[in-house]
Formats: sequence, structure tokens, C-alpha cells
Amino acid sequence: MRPALRQRNLFRNRIGRPGKARAGHSRLRDSHCSLALVSMLVLLCHPAAAQDPAPQDFFERQVLPILQQRCIGCHSEAAPTSGLSLESREALLAGGNRGPAVVPGDPEVSHLIRALSYTADLKMPPTGKLPDSETAILTSWVKMGLPWSGASPSSGKPKPRGSTHWAFQPIQRPPEPPVKNLSWVRNPIDRFVLARLEQKELAPSPEADRVTLIRRLSLDLTGLLPSLNEVDDFVKDARPDAYERLVDRILASPHYGERWGRHWLDLARYADSNGYNIDGAREMWMYRDWVIAALNSDLPFDQFIIEQVAGDLLPQPTRDQLVATGFHRNTLLNLEGGIDFEQYRADAVADRVDTTGAVFLGLTLGCARCHDHKYDPVSQREYYRLYAFFNSIDEMSSEKGEAGRATAHEPILEVGQPGDFRRREVIRAQIRALEKEAAERELEWESRLTPEEIQKLPADVQEVFKVPRAERNVFQNEALREAFHKYAPEYQDRRAGIEALRELEPKIPSTLIMRELPTPRESYVHLGGDFLRRGVTVTPGVPAVLPPLPAQEGANRLDLAKWLVNPSHPLTPRVTVNRVWQRYFGKGLVETDNDFGTQGSPPTHPELLDWLASEFTRTWSLKGLHRLIVTSATYRQSSQHRPDIEKVDPENRLLARQNRLRLEAEVIRDVALSASRLLTPRIGGPSVFPPQPAGASKLGQIQREWVTNEGADRYRRGLYTFFWRSSPHPGLMVFDAPDSTTTCTRRNRSNTPLQSLTLLNDEAFFEAAQGLAVRVAQEAPPSAAQRVRWAFRLCLSRTPQALEQKQLEGFFAAQLADFRRHPEESQKVLKPNSVKDVDAAELAALTSVSRVLLNLDEFITRE
Repeated sequence: MRPALRQRNLFRNRIGRPGKARAGHSRLRDSHCSLALVSMLVLLCHPAAAQDPAPQDFFERQVLPILQQRCIGCHSEAAPTSGLSLESREALLAGGNRGPAVVPGDPEVSHLIRALSYTADLKMPPTGKLPDSETAILTSWVKMGLPWSGASPSSGKPKPRGSTHWAFQPIQRPPEPPVKNLSWVRNPIDRFVLARLEQKELAPSPEADRVTLIRRLSLDLTGLLPSLNEVDDFVKDARPDAYERLVDRILASPHYGERWGRHWLDLARYADSNGYNIDGAREMWMYRDWVIAALNSDLPFDQFIIEQVAGDLLPQPTRDQLVATGFHRNTLLNLEGGIDFEQYRADAVADRVDTTGAVFLGLTLGCARCHDHKYDPVSQREYYRLYAFFNSIDEMSSEKGEAGRATAHEPILEVGQPGDFRRREVIRAQIRALEKEAAERELEWESRLTPEEIQKLPADVQEVFKVPRAERNVFQNEALREAFHKYAPEYQDRRAGIEALRELEPKIPSTLIMRELPTPRESYVHLGGDFLRRGVTVTPGVPAVLPPLPAQEGANRLDLAKWLVNPSHPLTPRVTVNRVWQRYFGKGLVETDNDFGTQGSPPTHPELLDWLASEFTRTWSLKGLHRLIVTSATYRQSSQHRPDIEKVDPENRLLARQNRLRLEAEVIRDVALSASRLLTPRIGGPSVFPPQPAGASKLGQIQREWVTNEGADRYRRGLYTFFWRSSPHPGLMVFDAPDSTTTCTRRNRSNTPLQSLTLLNDEAFFEAAQGLAVRVAQEAPPSAAQRVRWAFRLCLSRTPQALEQKQLEGFFAAQLADFRRHPEESQKVLKPNSVKDVDAAELAALTSVSRVLLNLDEFITRE
């Protein structure tokens, strides 16, 4: 066959078979295919490429060895770093994330030659510049028109398309394994756990006592302490299904949604402010209420995810489905002066991609924002195909109106009565008329200012006058307006009138929601992660290592949401059940719960993980999953330390016993309020401002006043505490609450002296101790022994041991004697309006005992 004909057939065979697209990539984009075809047609007419065999000989003898030795390790069909493969001529012409790598005949503008010459921002190879002789060979090759023979520079070590990594394989429901100690098994979970224990010749621990079980269940499922009546009733219940009845009753509690809603809000990076330096307040509590209500109603998990990722794209979405989209409106928002708003919008979109990866896929997708993922089969181009799903969300505008109000197209949902909207519009019409008059007077004032008068204004205002009126931004206009107000003192009354009208506006609750732009934004690869450096354009898509989207063309967020919860998806079910397991045992079956990739930990019980995932997808019931886990013998084990386990399994990964877990920050506050009977049990509503150390809210750039609530709101659950991202409540942060700037899939559990000091001296915990003392004085029999015993049970649910009782009685007696010697000290620790007919010194001593109990490690620990 003549060289030209052989070349022509080679190109036809490679381009005409789309099913042979290179591994890790979708099919070539139409624009790239067109460019490659046009380039090849030109080259086929080129005399050197089509007729002269010398260039092809030059390719095989001099070019091919360089490609094999220097390039193909990173740029093959199976592993095309940055989307670029050098295994075929058409792949080279199609290029990678930067577009075509070569312009045949013109090495000076070819990305490949510029990178090899180290004359551009991209320098290849990254390990060091090639010898000049090799660069010269490749330059000559491009000048010759890129001649190519049938030879391939493949290294001979092709990687398989996709991955053999366990997490990317389909979920297969495994059979339940045989075990010897069948009497211990309560449900299939126990078979998988026991099989591993028996392999190591370990026996499971006995079941925890009933007091421990009800306290454990209450804390795990509601984050609150059980009442003494509930404890006594369960201990006395002799029915064989008493435990299962208890589980069902607690799962039905409305406080279940608060407890597990807090876990989900960690994933959603929920906060009540925008973040960054200014950190303005935002209204998002309606999204928090939606999460609580959805969990309480056991909304099927697939629908739970679809509504949060794409509720606005559902047919005729309900108000609740719009509120649900707040999940991806919890991103940080920067509206500071002088910023490039597009930069921070791009960061917000990237945050949504990264959060989606961590929460649903258990993958570190963010590693592919700047380059192909170094460990997992996710390319940079695939990252930006996921980015494209979120790129056309309508964001809050950076332009602000009078008094810093957002412009009208801000994507928010307001929830109010029709009369409220009408009354607000009447007031706003009056305000607009007054502001129009003010603007006219301001314009008149500006136009009559002489250069000399301008020179007397503040320097920043003088700079504003240098900017044409039509080009001034909101902050410049605000500076000018402030100057007008100070040189026009007669206008102050008018301004006061406008502000008074604003105070009369009905306060209509609102929440941030997602909404698509009418015209989608163009999406493209950000070279090096820089939004200003545009690579090739991309359309919405998912990584090739995962199941394909049902709709390949024109896919949107709704398609992505449905894809995430497709029962055939290998990651979402595994990641979800693993994270639920983590809440109950301290660690997941996969310890690296946010990294199921190749660098993550392998599952300790892979068959159990897949069995749980397959079981979960049958109903998508979270409550069903919870019930399955907490009714297992594995969950019900005692947490007592065992030396035999320490030798074989020091981290208790095989689960021969339960784990002791310190409570989360919010729950520590909740149980203190619960024990003291101060807790306000109301569910939902705006965030509140409980006591915090003086000046704590002034640590950020903006000096804010924290106005502590009085009355019932002072004692709401920690879940409802207003969360400033720049200066969060210290009582939350000292116990390892996340900062809500990024998704948090697992909280740390530290142990520091500051935690003890907080429990002992913080105003909120001191109030709880006062409340506990009052409760004991009101409920317990009058003897010191009975009151100490009552307080102990209120905090720990169990009866004190003899030594514990003796120590507490001794402490109470010593405190009582001291307060009677110094009666003035009693008033310093007593709660105002304390119990009548109770000796002040005795009540003060009870407060001291309460402070001790609330400081115990056992009090803030789930056994």
C-alpha cells in the first residue's frame, strides 16, 4: 500500500469508530473533531506528508523514541494527563484541556513546542527541560506537518479503562456468613461482625445493662437524656420486645430530626452568616427546619437528596422543595469592596463540586480542580464537567441598593402572608419617592461643588469624583452619599424619616434558594485552577469510572441528582451507610469516610458494608437503617474495656465491644439543659443568642454586639445557636464544632483543660448547675443523701455506687458548712428567685454538687 493511502486508512479507522474513545474521557467534542479532520485533510494534501516516505522514517527513527521515553508515561490513551494523549496523531491534534497541542507547520504557536522550550507558563517535562537536540527534533517534526506512521508510542503498559478499586465496583448483596455462636445473633449485621471475631478467636462483649442502653439510645437518636420515669419503666419492662418498643418510641420523637439534622447540617456547611471578613448575616434557618422535618417524616433518602440538589428543577416545585435547595446555597459569599465577584462565584461553584464529591461520593474531587487527580481516576476535564452542572446557578448580585439591600434578582424565597407583601410594597413605594428626591438633591449638590470645595472633602470621597458617574460602584456611591449627608445637615431629618419607614416594613422571613439562569453560562476547564485561564469548553457530565448518566446530552442538575441516588451507583449508598455507622461506633467501616478512593482506608467488613448498602437501597429509609443498626447485638454490647481485645485489636476495629464516645458540642449543652430542666423543647424557628463570654463576637473584622436572649430562647438547643463564621460561639468551638466554611463529614474529638474550665465556669453551664440544684430541691426528698442521689441519677441515669455516694455526700456537707460560715457567698451562686422554703446555704451547696456532676467525663460521654 502506498504511504498516502495507508495514512488515509489509518486516520479513517481511528476517527470513524467512536466506541474506541480513549480511556477516562468522553467522546471528542464536535469542535475538536472538526479541527482534527480539517487539519488532517490539509496534511493529506501536503506533499511531504502524503508522498515522501522520508518524513515518516524521520518520525519512526527520531520522534517515536522521544515520545516513548519522555511523554507516553503521562500522556497515553489510558492515562491522558490534562486530557492529552500522544498515542495517535488525531489525539495530538485534538489536544487536551488547553485545546490542540500542535498547529502543524507552525511550532512557534504550538503548545507542545512552547512547553518543551520552557517559554510558556506550562513547562514540560516537569522534571526538567529536554536536551536541546531532542527539542529540535520535535520542532522539526512539527514544521514538517506532523508526519506519522502506523507505529504507536505506547509504553506497552496500558492501564484499564476505569478502575479495579473496590469502591468503584457494583454493589453485590453478599450472603450472610455462617457463624458458630448463633444464639448471639439478633439480625444479619451480627453475622458479619461475629464471623470476623470468630476468625480472630474473639468473643463479643455481653449486652450492656438496661440503664446504659436507654441512655445510649436517647443520646444517639435524640441527643437528650432520658427522664428518670423513662429509665425506670424500661428497666421494669419484662416484655421480650421491650427494647424494640423503646427504639420505635425514640425514633418517633420529634427530637430525632434535631439530632440527626445536626449531623446533616455539618455536611451542608450550614451557618447563619456569609463568611469572609465582613461576614454579613444571612437567613437560612428555614433550610434547617426543612432538614429536621424531612428526617422526622423519614422522607425517602433518594428524594431527600434530589430535592436538595435540584428541587428547583422538579416539575412545579413546592415551597418546601425550593427551601431544600438551600443545601448548595450554604456556600460562602463575599460582597466586600474591590473584589472580583466572578472569582468568588467560581470558588462557590467549586465548593459545590467538592461538597458533592465528599458528601455523596466519598471522593476528594477537589484534587482535580487544578490538574488530573493524582490517585483516583478523575481527570481535570471530568472535574469541570461536574462543575458545569452548578455553573449556571443564579448567584446573589454584588450590586447593592440603598442601605446595602440586595438587588431584586437575588435568588431568595420569601414566606409570608399576602397582606404582609402588600403593606411592604406600599411602604417601599413611599421610600422610593423619598429616595428619588434625595438622589436629585445629591446630584444637584455634586454638580454645584467647586474644585476647592471638593479638595476639602475626605480623600476617599475626592477619589470618587475622578470616576465618571455611570461607572461608580455601590461602595463609591455610598461614600459620596455619606459626604452629602454631612454637608447637608438639613437632610438628616429626611433620612431619619426614611429609616423610620423602613422600621415599619413587615419582617417577612426568607431563605436562599437555587435557581437556574435563563441562559446557561459557558463552562470550560480552568487551567491550573485559575478561572481567568480558559481551557477547552465542557458540557455537564460525570467521571467515566462511574455509571453513565441516563441522559448524555443536555444533562442538568436534576439528572445529576437522580444519578447520585440511582440504586446501581456504587458510591452513594456505601458512603451513606458508612457515615451512619460512623455515628454509632465512632469510626466507619471505612475509616476515611470522606475518601473512598485509592488512598483511603479499605473497609474492615467489606461484605457488611455492601450488605447494608444493598439493604438501604431497597427502601431508602434512614429510620429503617437506624433501627436495623441499633437493634443489632453489635450495637447493644457493653463498652467495658477488655484486655483480650487490647492485644488482638487495640483500636476495636472488629467491634468486640461498643465504643465510648464523647458527645458533640451542641449535645453537651443540650444534656446540661435537659438535666437542669431549663431546656426549651420548641422545634424550629430563627437562630437564637444564648450566653457567651463577653467580647467573643468582636474577634472578627466587624465589631458585633451579641445581645443575649432572655426568656425561653435563652435555653434553646445548641442546634439553634446563631453561627457567625468569623466568630462562632466559643462554647461550640471548644468542643470541636466545625467552622462551617467547608463540608465536615466527621468531627474531631479532642480532650483539653479548656473544656473542663468551660463546663465548670461558663455562664451557660453555671446557669445549668443552678437550674439542676433548683430541680433537685423541688423534686427530691429532703435528706442530703436522697438529694445527692437524685441529682446523680438526673445526670447519669444510673444509681451512684457506694463510694461515689459517700464522696458526693462528703463534698455536699463541706460546701454546706462553708456557705453557712459565709452566708454572703451563697448569694453569689444562687439563681435569682430560687426555691422558697429552702435554706440558701443548702441550695448553694446543691449548686456546687451540680457543677461537679456536669463536669464529669461520664456526663459528657455516651457509654
